[in-house]
Amino acid sequence: MSDGSTRFAAERHERILRLLRERGAMSLRDLAGALDASEVTVRRDLRVLEERGLLERSRGGAAPLGGPAREPSHRDKSGVAVAEKEAIADLAATLVGPDDAIVLGPGTTTQRLARRLAGVPGLTVVTNSLLVAAALADAREVEVVLTGGGLRGATHALTGGITERFLADVRVRRAFLSGNGLTGAHGLSTPSLAAAGADRALAATAAEVVVLADHTKFGADAPFRTVPPERIAHLVTDPRAPRADLDALAAAGATVHLTPSPTTTPPTTEHP
Repeated sequence: MSDGSTRFAAERHERILRLLRERGAMSLRDLAGALDASEVTVRRDLRVLEERGLLERSRGGAAPLGGPAREPSHRDKSGVAVAEKEAIADLAATLVGPDDAIVLGPGTTTQRLARRLAGVPGLTVVTNSLLVAAALADAREVEVVLTGGGLRGATHALTGGITERFLADVRVRRAFLSGNGLTGAHGLSTPSLAAAGADRALAATAAEVVVLADHTKFGADAPFRTVPPERIAHLVTDPRAPRADLDALAAAGATVHLTPSPTTTPPTTEHP
């Protein structure tokens, strides 16, 4: 198997595990549709993942190990689509200017974005992410405001009533959120009820919601929706994101920003 084929297989495997964590048991047909791959390919992937002890195969599909869906941890996500997340962070940084006030939600992509904003003069960043706050801790030009709340150790994020009440009094120009799953039909979602409450409160602070999502997040529709399609003002993603979802989100009002592919140089913006 070539290096390229191996990389694509690894990304499919990660997406399969993510989908099963977020949706629970899925049929072979549903997995193939979500991955835009043939059932033959997905069946082979399931066999490999079962041999590695990462899922349970059933007749006509598969199920996650350990029962119900769970929220992926920071460790789960930190090694996935690294190059794509770096490019998304680069492009998203162009949406932030001097003296802006923004919200940054938790996630590996928003953490990367935070690092790129350390030199923006007069910037105010409100966040419930300890990792985002740490990325900006030494930024002399940036004021960082933590929400407070209960700590979710797996994601290093603050959630709960304290978080949501604090955010109720915050008003900013843009909120940058990542979430766990994204579809054109239902928008951004997460498998955690606590994380969903915090994400909705983060989104409610902003005149515009900016979603940062690499292609591996598309097709996953977790139980708790956080941002409906019509509330997504900007979507920053990579060229491997599914065209059908991009078209649906653009039709709902989002401006779609595509990072450069390996063979192109300037980023692309597609207006609705």
